[in-house]
Amino acid sequence: MRVLGVNAVFHDPAAAIVVDGRTVAAAEEERFSRRKHGKDPVAFSAWELPVQAMRWCLDQAGLRPEDLDAVTYSYDPALADPHGPGQDGDWEILRLLFVERAPSFMVTALPGLDPAKVAYVPHHVAHAASAGLAAPDPGRDLAVFVADGRGETASHLAGAYTDGRLEVLARQPLPESLGLTYEELTEHLGFRRSSDEYKVMALASYGKPTMVEDLRDRIRYEGEGLVRASGVDWGALVPACRPGEEPGPEHADLAASVQAVLEETLLDIAEWLHRRTGYRRLAMAGGVALNCVANSRIARDGPFEDVWVQPAAGDAGTALGGALHAASVAGDPIQPMPGADLGRSWDEDELARLLDEAAVDAERPDDVADAVARALHEDALVAWFQGRSEYGPRALGHRSLLANPSRAENLDRLNAVKGRERFRPVAPMVAADRAPEIFSGGPLPSPYMLFVHNVDPDWRDRVPAVVHVDSTARVQTVDPEDDPLTARVLDRFEELSGLPVLVNTSLNTAGRPMVDSPRDALECFGSAPVDVLAIGPFIVRRRRGEAVR
Repeated sequence: MRVLGVNAVFHDPAAAIVVDGRTVAAAEEERFSRRKHGKDPVAFSAWELPVQAMRWCLDQAGLRPEDLDAVTYSYDPALADPHGPGQDGDWEILRLLFVERAPSFMVTALPGLDPAKVAYVPHHVAHAASAGLAAPDPGRDLAVFVADGRGETASHLAGAYTDGRLEVLARQPLPESLGLTYEELTEHLGFRRSSDEYKVMALASYGKPTMVEDLRDRIRYEGEGLVRASGVDWGALVPACRPGEEPGPEHADLAASVQAVLEETLLDIAEWLHRRTGYRRLAMAGGVALNCVANSRIARDGPFEDVWVQPAAGDAGTALGGALHAASVAGDPIQPMPGADLGRSWDEDELARLLDEAAVDAERPDDVADAVARALHEDALVAWFQGRSEYGPRALGHRSLLANPSRAENLDRLNAVKGRERFRPVAPMVAADRAPEIFSGGPLPSPYMLFVHNVDPDWRDRVPAVVHVDSTARVQTVDPEDDPLTARVLDRFEELSGLPVLVNTSLNTAGRPMVDSPRDALECFGSAPVDVLAIGPFIVRRRRGEAVR
């Protein structure tokens, strides 16, 4: 079964290709178009078809449009109700018109495609498949939980995969929505909703949950896997923060309070789901599953022995989930997701040609990992461009910006390079076998940076750049079998510094998608005060005194 999965419904347009149950490639359109989250800087274009991502996925699989057995679209118009609770009728009618015509649009983008092969997969079913079917050991039974802003008429789904088949145990009707409530908070705090929720999570660590009792009337677990989560009067709690305005202590307290109530509610759902299924494993997806603080609370205090979160948990992941769902229904044996590095790559000859065309002075050291480790030990900021790009919002050692964790001021340096708010943390990258002596309180290994961990007191002063205000860190562990080159950098850096940890943040600047292509990497290097670009086996160094363009 050859299935192309497509997401082009709310935001984060993406495509994925699954062949005989194996994930071959997956990519977000923003990495090609350079429009973050699929949103045009002037006009909102949430329904953008991922044309470039679709074509690239087909090319990676060596397929033509006519070779496909199915194309999935992660939204089912038959389930939608434009005038139902929580819906904006005019917008929903337009959305449905677009979705119903999507097969025709796809034929235009992929000549030769049979429009009859396009199948609609319910939005939350696609999310569920992206987690429950893509998880390690996919043949084993597990519980699954999906929560985001909204799907067709629901905002979350709780269920179980048994023998590869999904049973839905609870579906939360709109307008109640944990995701939409968090989005509203994001907007109230002066950030962009459906985009900047992770900033609210970071801000919450600076506050105290002083408003929990005021919020529980509007955000709480109701039983049977369902919640109350709507109608919060944010202005009655704290005045709104204008976009671009520095949040105050009262805004941090509100963020902390909502975060606390969210975690309580999710724990209650997890307890109920565990009682209903009896399964020891939980897989999660949906935008709410990108809240790594809540994920850690579920893993630490919840009833499941193992919690796995899909690395592309947001709407981009529904492209993969839709394809996996169709392949599973057709009877294909589904293989686990091989990792998050499912995007584009360039070989050494291609990189050499592109560097030559750009007239860039590059060197080819005998050991690029050693050269980068030495630069980091000397406190350089290093743009790290290696292998296939990541699917999902986290930089995981393929399109990363690396720094020395021993200098607290490197947090400010990185936030200045990226144009980020000062309260936002950066993450530690650590060798998987060294992580347990430094980090605790969350699942290890943690290869996808989707959980937070406590930093051991003996290490906080040694790696201050990666320690958040609450003494936690969002850890990424690196296994040498999965990523030998990055593991080699960590090993060499430890030999030089005594520290098995590096700072890792995404390689991009404010408002721009993560770097994906060599051209993107060169543009970022040329415009930001980064000292070294390690691109494949090549090193490009900023000359002393060279101005940032």
